[in-house]
Amino acid sequence: MSRFDQRFAELRAAGRKALIPFITAGDPSLDATVPVMHALVQAGADVIELGVPFSDPMADGPTIQRSSERALARGAGLHYVLDVVAAFRRDDSATPVVLMGYLNPVEIHGAERFAEAALRAGVDGVLLVDLPPEEADETRAIFNRHGLALIMLASPTTSDERLAMLCDEAQGYLYYVSFAGVTGASERLDTRAAGDRLRRIRAQARAPVAAGFGIRDAASARAMAVDADGVVVGSALVSELARTDAPDTPPVRAAAFLAPLRQALDQP
Repeated sequence: MSRFDQRFAELRAAGRKALIPFITAGDPSLDATVPVMHALVQAGADVIELGVPFSDPMADGPTIQRSSERALARGAGLHYVLDVVAAFRRDDSATPVVLMGYLNPVEIHGAERFAEAALRAGVDGVLLVDLPPEEADETRAIFNRHGLALIMLASPTTSDERLAMLCDEAQGYLYYVSFAGVTGASERLDTRAAGDRLRRIRAQARAPVAAGFGIRDAASARAMAVDADGVVVGSALVSELARTDAPDTPPVRAAAFLAPLRQALDQP
């Protein structure tokens, strides 16, 4: 049983929803990433999405774009990201870790070599924002050979035909983008419209469905979790970690940010 299967089975048995924070590897510093990951787990994270810094993150808004730029300037390349996961695994063998990023670094590394290295490091899944499902067969086959889940995206504009494909091929969890746009645009979040779409998707999907984009606090997390198996919070957390005026360390800030969301999701 994969870490995804184990974690979501535990959540279903407890009647709980998954809380999935996203952070950019290498931001706010190279040394902070692993301690922040552990702090997030202690504060209630069920899965961690670890952003692979990329020079042209076209699906991301300004907050994550700037985070990626800062991380790259510090030298946070793919090898660093895999080293981070391996270090995290020394003290946490249970929490699923997803690498979230773009296809270019995988192609440069070579999909086979990337999958082998990711597996050795302890990665459970990979979400490649710019890999269309119609073109994913070869990558999925390589990942499957190494036990890596290829996490796919669905959105409000996904056609019925493509959605049926995504629901049938979903691995780990299916990431539902709550609105058409880039990350961080929380003012565009319409929980009612997203809820209608999520209910239809969950009825078809072979894997849990997690909703992301626009979730910024406990209230929005709780509202989106009603019709999803879990929620993803990214830009708001990345922004909190990037604060330069905060007296607390990044792990303390990460835990303080996430704990209210965990509490909101667990309220009856």
